Amino acid sequence: QVQLVESGGGLVQAGGSLRLSCAASGSIFSINAMGWYRQAPGKQRDLVATITSSGGTRYADNVKGRFTISRDNAKNTVYLQMNSLKPEDTAVYYCQARIVVVTKWEYDYWGQGTQVTVSS
Repeated sequence: QVQLVESGGGLVQAGGSLRLSCAASGSIFSINAMGWYRQAPGKQRDLVATITSSGGTRYADNVKGRFTISRDNAKNTVYLQMNSLKPEDTAVYYCQARIVVVTKWEYDYWGQGTQVTVSS
């Protein structure tokens, strides 16, 4: 069993900052790519940012320069630093990880989601 547990969401004013964390635990052999996605009410789930096991990153155009993804491989944790937040960043944010479990099979896992609300 593998779990992803997110934390750090909340309510913030426009222009403010939040830092999301997502820790993976369980029968983990190794973790490949990790990422953050978000889903606003009535919309599809969209990619926010991803990071490879070696630290390569990719961002959605609408968060470039404002958000930074990072990871601590020793802690099996991925972070999303969000600065200069805008009301349109309001969404449920989901952590995702591609994990090789102890049986050497690879699966995609998702966190439960954490709400981020940016007020104008």
